[in-house]
Amino acid sequence: MVKHQPLQVYEKQVFVSFVTGIYGCRWKRYQRSQDDSSRWECTWFFLLCSSFFLLLFWTYFWLVAQNDFNEFNWSVYNLSGEWRDETIPILASTTVGFSYITFLMILALFHISLGQQLNLYWVHKIGVLATLLTTISGVVSVHDIWGDEWDILFVSLQATAPFLHLGALATVTAVSWLIAGYVIRRERTTFQVIVLLIYIIILLALYLAPLMFTCPCIMDRHGLRPRPDIIGRRGAPMLAPENTMVSFNRALQHGASSLQADVTISVDGVPFLMRDHTLRRTTDVRKIFPTRQFEDSSFFNWTEIRSLNAGQWFLESDPYWTADTLTARDRSRIGNQTVCSLVEMLRLAARANSSALLSIRKPPPEHPRYRNWFMDTLWAVQKAGISPKRVRTVTWTPDTDRGRVRGLQQTAHEKLSMEEIKQRGITSLTLHYSKASHNDIQEYLANNVSVTVYPVNVPWLYSILWCSGVPSVSSDAPQVLRKVPYPIWLMSQNAYNFIWMSSDLVSLAVVVGIFSFQKWRMSGMQNCNPEQIMLSAVTRTSSRDVNIMKEKLIFSELNNGLSSSEELSLFPENGYVRYSHGGHNR
Repeated sequence: MVKHQPLQVYEKQVFVSFVTGIYGCRWKRYQRSQDDSSRWECTWFFLLCSSFFLLLFWTYFWLVAQNDFNEFNWSVYNLSGEWRDETIPILASTTVGFSYITFLMILALFHISLGQQLNLYWVHKIGVLATLLTTISGVVSVHDIWGDEWDILFVSLQATAPFLHLGALATVTAVSWLIAGYVIRRERTTFQVIVLLIYIIILLALYLAPLMFTCPCIMDRHGLRPRPDIIGRRGAPMLAPENTMVSFNRALQHGASSLQADVTISVDGVPFLMRDHTLRRTTDVRKIFPTRQFEDSSFFNWTEIRSLNAGQWFLESDPYWTADTLTARDRSRIGNQTVCSLVEMLRLAARANSSALLSIRKPPPEHPRYRNWFMDTLWAVQKAGISPKRVRTVTWTPDTDRGRVRGLQQTAHEKLSMEEIKQRGITSLTLHYSKASHNDIQEYLANNVSVTVYPVNVPWLYSILWCSGVPSVSSDAPQVLRKVPYPIWLMSQNAYNFIWMSSDLVSLAVVVGIFSFQKWRMSGMQNCNPEQIMLSAVTRTSSRDVNIMKEKLIFSELNNGLSSSEELSLFPENGYVRYSHGGHNR
């Protein structure tokens, strides 16, 4: 006898073909499978997830670290001796890697939601592994070169935590569709229970996460203190060469209320402005004094220092990507800059009725002015004609030398307890933003201790310090902070509590709804008769968008097929199958 298998109707599945084709190079229907993924493929999915979350962390780090890009390049310069912008290749590779891994992650989640077997293509496996190893090596390298910068992650959460919380809550809520489908549609196993428990724990942790937030900008707007003063740190080094007269002029033009400079003492006792220990990065000392280019800048006399060009390097290296925006006149002026003396900078501050913050580097012990550097500084202040009360000094020396700079306002560059501040008679602190917590700032201000935070170059950091009540900040970008007339976001505690509770309740309702729907859908599928499903598929009418695959007639033995009294009649033109048994139709 002849055994006839019913017609099978297949619809075009363009989206499924696209997903499985890109992810696993399985473009044909027969290449796909809805069986469980193998442990090997699950391992690769785990590696893909690890790469995604590590790259997400890495990308977020570089987004918030934009405040300190120049500090990173300066750290690399101190190690390599060559100035180059290392952030460009890092940002480019991070963008490419994160986009690639995110795309694969989305395809993998579509596989899971469509019930397709995970089968990552070997080319993608190489890409995932290479991306993971490259990111790990980048994290290790940054930790070795720039380990202190990790603190910016915790600082940034003061500004981004409420928004990251909402984004994470929306993502975990959406993932409940996959979790519910995995847990409900199969027979219960121990692993499924573990997955469900982990998901519930993560969801509950997100619901309660705002209890751990410390966001200064969640406050009553009536308690907002005045806008922090902006100190031009080395002038406006994004617009002109650092520690030059044109840079200080630009800072004052963009609203800086004070100027900050790095002071070094020359071998003949003239205080001049230089950040580095050598003259290689910011002058043409390689050309003028090639044999002395690695020598400490303090061992040059003022005549030699004054002969160097201190502006051409800015046009050539373009450390802040701003050189292309300069006019021809500005480029000519910058290209002719010389090293600035302390007297010149203080005279400019006096004419502008602003103050000065000086970071003085004590000469090495073998320097001729080792014991007289403080007298040289006082001489420059007196010669400039500026009031000593408008000059604050940050002396990078032991406390035994701090009292030697008499007549000038002194500030500490380290975090101190109130007892130490009172013992030393200090009235102001200059702290790195990573050392100035919200609670510490409030304690200092309550005890009439002024706090200046540095470096502050981006609006989000300026905003949270503004909300914290910081009186002044030191910035490389006064032209950027000038455009921040108000904190970028400010919200009352009651308003945030309402958003928090509402988002939690909406998320909970959506998750419960998704689990209920998945359970109802799976129970309905289990109650369906497979024969009815088969016949229902066969009775669909043909169209241009439907491919009908007619399976071949299979000859088999009588005991393997229909009985001798059974016949099967095919009516493809009508799109249905009729069985007959003993003269009766079914």
